[in-house]
Amino acid sequence: MKRAESMTDRVGIVVVSHSHEVAKGTIDMVRQMVGNEIPMAFSGGNPAGGLGTDVASILAAIDKAWSPKGVAILVDLGGAESNSEMAIEMLPEDRRDKVVVCNAPIVEGAVMAATEAAGGGSLQAVRATAEELSPR
Repeated sequence: MKRAESMTDRVGIVVVSHSHEVAKGTIDMVRQMVGNEIPMAFSGGNPAGGLGTDVASILAAIDKAWSPKGVAILVDLGGAESNSEMAIEMLPEDRRDKVVVCNAPIVEGAVMAATEAAGGGSLQAVRATAEELSPR
C-alpha cells in the first residue's frame, strides 16, 4: 500500500492555537513522537501575524488533514474553539459530522489523539482518548 493511501485510512489531526508558533510546534512534536502515518495540519495566529485565530485558516487546515475517517481538532483557548466550530459549520454538509473539536489539553491531547489515530482508531476513539486527559 502506498503511503498516501495508508494516510487516508487514519483520522486526521488539526491543532488550532492563537499562536502560530504553538500550533506549529505542537504538530512538529507530534510528528517526532508519532511519525508521519496520519494526516496533520495546524492553524495558528491571525492573518496579520499576531495572536488570534482565523476561520479561513482553520478550514484550510481541516482540508489539508482531511481523511474519510474524519478529523479531530485540538484547540488552546475559547476563541480557537468557537472559530473551529464556525469552520465546521462552513464545511460541506457531508463532512460536518466527520470533524470534531476535542475538549483536551492541546499538546498532550494532540499526542494522545495522534497515537490513537496512528493505530487505526475511529474518530470517536481518537476523541475519547484525547479527552481522557481533561479534568472531570
